[in-house]
Amino acid sequence: MQKKNLTLSMLIFGGVFAVQAQQGDQKDTVKKLNEVIVKENRLQLPFSKQNRNIWIIDREKIKSLPARSVSELLSYISGVDVRQRGPGGLQADISIDGGTFDQSLVLINGIKVSDPQTGHNMMNLPIAIDDIDHIEVLRGSASRVYGINALTGAINIVTKTAQQTGVSAHVFAGSSFKDNVSGDTYYNYGVRAGGTLVLNGSSHSLSAGQEAGNGYRYNTAFNNQKVYYQGKYVVGKTDVIDVLGGYTHNNFGANGFYSSPGDKESEETVKTVLASISYTTKLAENWTIVPRISYRNNVDDYLYIKQTPDKFHNHHQTNVFDAELSNTIQTSIGAFGLGLEARTERINSTNLGKRNRNNAGVFAEFKFEPIARLLVNVGAYTNYNSDYGWQAFPGMDAGYNFYGNWRVFANVGTGQRLPTYTDLYYKGPTNIGNDQLKPEKSKYAEGGLKYNDEHLALNASYFVRRIDNFIDWVKEIQTNPWQPQNFSQVNTKGFTLSGDYMLKIDGAALSGLRLGASYTNLDPSFKKTLPTAVFSRYALESLRNQLSTTVSADLYKLVSLTVTTRYSERINYKDYMTMDARLAFNQRQYSIYAEGSNLFDVQYIEAGAVPMPGSWFTLGVKARIVK
Repeated sequence: MQKKNLTLSMLIFGGVFAVQAQQGDQKDTVKKLNEVIVKENRLQLPFSKQNRNIWIIDREKIKSLPARSVSELLSYISGVDVRQRGPGGLQADISIDGGTFDQSLVLINGIKVSDPQTGHNMMNLPIAIDDIDHIEVLRGSASRVYGINALTGAINIVTKTAQQTGVSAHVFAGSSFKDNVSGDTYYNYGVRAGGTLVLNGSSHSLSAGQEAGNGYRYNTAFNNQKVYYQGKYVVGKTDVIDVLGGYTHNNFGANGFYSSPGDKESEETVKTVLASISYTTKLAENWTIVPRISYRNNVDDYLYIKQTPDKFHNHHQTNVFDAELSNTIQTSIGAFGLGLEARTERINSTNLGKRNRNNAGVFAEFKFEPIARLLVNVGAYTNYNSDYGWQAFPGMDAGYNFYGNWRVFANVGTGQRLPTYTDLYYKGPTNIGNDQLKPEKSKYAEGGLKYNDEHLALNASYFVRRIDNFIDWVKEIQTNPWQPQNFSQVNTKGFTLSGDYMLKIDGAALSGLRLGASYTNLDPSFKKTLPTAVFSRYALESLRNQLSTTVSADLYKLVSLTVTTRYSERINYKDYMTMDARLAFNQRQYSIYAEGSNLFDVQYIEAGAVPMPGSWFTLGVKARIVK
């Protein structure tokens, strides 16, 4: 133990050789947290004026955190439950405030990327951390803002817009320094490259990368590639065309991922294509209109036993088309957001069959200030689904500023989650679907207090949420297969405390300091509506307590050290606490960093029966040349 602690101490002391910022990109400035515009689809507001419990991971924090994937970034947000099945976000489920992985909506630049086949594919994203400007996590039922499937909240990943012409590269490698049964050391590596081009009237970003490894235990090797393009074209004086396109190919061993212990030899390949185009124009000085179309194709190929691919081989292909028309109208009495949405979801599957369903949505919002410093936002989203008919989702939020930077806020909202095709139609040796499922529905209320200034952001909030027709995979006796049912009503109460302090000091040895902490307590209760079910897969895995802390320090603007801790306690799971660190050294056009995950080699489980890796160490180099 003393030897282990000595090694850890040397590693942390080596943080004197740390870095984050890439100083060669002088125009790539970092906005202050309270200046970040939360990019909801219609009525956009700065972070400091939001009337909801929204958490922002800004660009500066993204650069400092010891994370290699979007999933790992999200794991530092209290209230967000990231249940990974391997390092680097190999296969991760995301839930918010005690919900399930199907109840949260994920978006890239406001484009919905959630998968109607299964929420397990939700984080198969074509972007890397280097592509991200900031991440917005909106907690609470958000159907008024984003439509269906935002039952417990939404995560909007906002990517960078090119500011300067240049090229960049990122190479890293890591290992647990433990050997597998063949005597080979577990390892992973990644190679990424990107370029930006800024011209008169347009800007372009292109990135590509590969990450691979031989796993961290038997049959968990992985290999994935990503390609991402983003372009902005100025048309005339005010009109802008935004184009986005991405592809990711992810192959991995899936030992114990879904139906342990029988799936020891499982393998899965998930390929995703995402594309969108939008046009922003002004019909009048006070009237902005944004039509957008998007497309997502996902192919999920699963082998229950990879040595016998003709047995229990599931091949799913989904196609999702989405068309939106958003309007923002500024008037003397307030701002109106109005629009339409049409969405079609199709699947062709060897297991789930050939199926399709359609959605049509109409939304309206009104933002106004009835008195000075009181901001009110009220609206509704009305949706028609070809399988479940008409539903309306109203919501309202209000916030009042006092003493300048203090803000008291409250909001109420509703939400719906449609059953996935896997919920409805799956057929397998241990899981059977149920085509009689009803959609989940939620009601949500929250109130709290915020403080925001140039250096400090504080939040204290309390919420209550009720989910009716809660869908869970259940069974009456242990030997039966799992089957989804509208199992219960779930009532959750919770509160969150969070703070983020940032200080920049010119001409001092300690040139920057950032301290962050967040704590979430959840108190779920379950009222069974299906008394015969005894065993539950998801309802009894909710978080109860979660604590996250971050300390980042910059020395002489050349050296940075970040140390984070995470504590999680779930129902029916052993609680655990992990510590991570990132150490780096920076020069004008390159940086060298070292990361350590789970430094104290804690043994824990986040999902099913899948043990997470112990300590994992990574070395990397980033370089960037700008014009």
